[in-house]
Amino acid sequence: MNKRLKPVVAAVFTAALLFSISTTNASDKDKTGKAKGGAPVTFNKDIAPIFYAKCADCHRPGEAGTFSVLSYKDARPWARSIKEKVVTREMPPWHADPHVGKWTNDRRLTAEQIEKIAAWVDQGAVEGNPKDLPPAPKFSEGWSIGKPDVVISMQDEHTLDASGPDEYQYFDIPTNFTEDKYVQMAEARPGNRKIVHHIIAFVVPAGSPNLSKMSKEMRDKAVEMSLNSTPFYRDGFLIRMRENQPVYNDGSEVPANLRPFNDVDDFLTAYAPGSNYGIWKPGTAKRIPAGAILRFQVHYSKVAGKVEKDRSMVGLIFAKEPPSSLMRTRAVANVFFQIPPQADNHRVTAAWTPKSDITIYTLMPHMHYRGKAMEIKVAYPDGRTETLLNVPNYSFAWQTSYEPRSLIRVPAGSKIMVSGYFDNSAKNKFNPDPTKTVRHGEPTYDEMMMGFMDYVVEKPAALAKVDPKVLESYVGQYDMGNKRTYTVIREGDRLYGQATANPKRDLYAISDTKFSIPEVESLITFVSNEKGEIVELIYEQNERVTRCKRIKDVTAN
Repeated sequence: MNKRLKPVVAAVFTAALLFSISTTNASDKDKTGKAKGGAPVTFNKDIAPIFYAKCADCHRPGEAGTFSVLSYKDARPWARSIKEKVVTREMPPWHADPHVGKWTNDRRLTAEQIEKIAAWVDQGAVEGNPKDLPPAPKFSEGWSIGKPDVVISMQDEHTLDASGPDEYQYFDIPTNFTEDKYVQMAEARPGNRKIVHHIIAFVVPAGSPNLSKMSKEMRDKAVEMSLNSTPFYRDGFLIRMRENQPVYNDGSEVPANLRPFNDVDDFLTAYAPGSNYGIWKPGTAKRIPAGAILRFQVHYSKVAGKVEKDRSMVGLIFAKEPPSSLMRTRAVANVFFQIPPQADNHRVTAAWTPKSDITIYTLMPHMHYRGKAMEIKVAYPDGRTETLLNVPNYSFAWQTSYEPRSLIRVPAGSKIMVSGYFDNSAKNKFNPDPTKTVRHGEPTYDEMMMGFMDYVVEKPAALAKVDPKVLESYVGQYDMGNKRTYTVIREGDRLYGQATANPKRDLYAISDTKFSIPEVESLITFVSNEKGEIVELIYEQNERVTRCKRIKDVTAN
């Protein structure tokens, strides 16, 4: 399969691959594998090139595939089942509507490739001339991205009990970076595939609390305090939606005071069933600040039936030079939905309106076992509507990140709309319990509705020309609350802003009073009183608006 593919639920493939090949009658073919009336097809000449290009990333020693396709000896016992899965297009896995969008990581085989594989099996699955075999692809052992520059591992093994509910565990690992690092590729890799359902690696800035230095009691108390006055509660090691929360299946109806709960923190990289995530185009990268911590969120599932240990890791390959654009990750999400019992096509929507021009690099649907389909559209300011991605047959077993051949430009003010469809009926063979009313939650017996995307925020194409005297009037400190300040600095004809414990960032003038900060996707508006004095700064980020009063008699150099 595609080199970017990294599936982890091999059972999807192997459930029907338990039959060994039965050979055809010797009278129907000769020793070359040529069937009566057909051209000879051999592994070495015809099939190995297909397997190497489309399947070997997973079907090789040490990876998720149950068998290897790197040699005839390993692949041949599975020939009949390979044909069955290929002909029905179950393999390689690809769930997007072929009529919507073009994708650089399209895993589908061509009709000619399918015919070759079928003919090879029908002709007896012969090996052919060894001289026809191309060189096998080279892999860095254990890594899809190649040999990492740095590997950051959990400091200690985590022991998981043999039985009980799922667990979400968090592990903080210092990077010990003495300077900012720009990451071109990042791969999260489980230490024990039998129990690791997913990994998300977050970047925690220097100076933030380190969970690894807290006692269990302190961590538990911190979690409980963080959930106060939220729609969520803690159920063991899992976060779930409180039963008494309002229901909004239409994300546009969520009131302003609840919208921030739909936000999903930006993250560095992730591992999940079927994920191919973590490689960014040259010129773009993700930044890890000096002194930062990597926080692993690991979802453990107790399916092994015995005590298991895990020590997961993240491998990093750094960009050769600082990027022109920083990559961001966002989920357009709705956590306030409710799926009725036995509903077989329940629709949930979410929407996001970017305040700046953005360019989308990847799209990835995410739901759990009741997820059935997802569609992502955009309504442009000029009234046009375009479908960006349609996945009519969503599979939780394959968390595919779809990479458009042509980057998707979305101007400020557009509305990105995500529609997820859920099957909570008995017809869904993966449904944990069709009699249950289902809400958002971390365990897979709850649900999620998120349309992830990787994107960059574009700098304004043309900057407004602002009088230097006006720029000077903005210089100073502003109170953000919670003992935090925002400092505005002028250097020549440019303004810079710096929040407490954050780096200094460019402020790009959109108008005389409004400035954009693409790096953190924020807007700043300066407010004056009737005398023309600057008295306030309005800081907008995502759905949050913070009014910051100017601190008098303080200047910023």
